[in-house]
Amino acid sequence: MSKLNSEPSLDKIDDYNGKESKEKNRTVKLVIVGILVVGAIYAGAKYYFSDVNDYIGTEQSPGINTSKN
Repeated sequence: MSKLNSEPSLDKIDDYNGKESKEKNRTVKLVIVGILVVGAIYAGAKYYFSDVNDYIGTEQSPGINTSKN
């Protein structure tokens, strides 16, 4: 039974109930901002470098037959 009493409760944890340190709070905010910045860079690069040209053929020979036979 003494083993159950030695387990930590939520009140004994340092970061519980608004007792988190400023350093940990700042680290979490920096990680979130970093992820957002990396995502924005990735999205911008994908938008800037994506040059999709799906048209196949020319006006005389469109390459895709859209008429029903």
